[in-house]
Amino acid sequence: MRVEALREAATAVEQEKEVLLEMIHSIQNSQDMRQISDGEREELNLTANRLMGRTLTVEVSVETIRSPQQEESLKHATQIINDVLSKFLDDLANAKSHLMSLYSACSSEVPPGPVDQKFQSIVIGCALEDQKKIKRRLETLLRNIENSDKAIKLLEHSKGIGSKALQANAESRLN
Repeated sequence: MRVEALREAATAVEQEKEVLLEMIHSIQNSQDMRQISDGEREELNLTANRLMGRTLTVEVSVETIRSPQQEESLKHATQIINDVLSKFLDDLANAKSHLMSLYSACSSEVPPGPVDQKFQSIVIGCALEDQKKIKRRLETLLRNIENSDKAIKLLEHSKGIGSKALQANAESRLN
């Protein structure tokens, strides 16, 4: 019982580390960083880099005992995710929908979209801890994509507002 509690605590620390790294990264890339002075931005980046470095010094490892079949399933699932990510820049929309179908395959709830049945059978062949890690990785990837989409839309919107103001200014000069 104590061993399982130790494994759970170490897994929680591992997940907290991932969350912290994701938060620091999102702060560094947030729209708000573009709206502060250069000095403040530099200071925040130095602090964020220092925190990132400190967080990366924490090494937590919870080994999962796997059968050879589970090991093979994990390699296969990881390869599928990596293949989708490698095609990501070529076809953003298709890669995003593919990641959603992979995530739906890991979900116990009724998914909003299609489920990749082949991936689901591969994930089921993985050890339970690996299934949870695969699902968390897909959640993180999808969250990062969503945050990137929002940042791009904000940037496009602010450019749109800026160009409308320039156009109105130009028109008022002509009149």
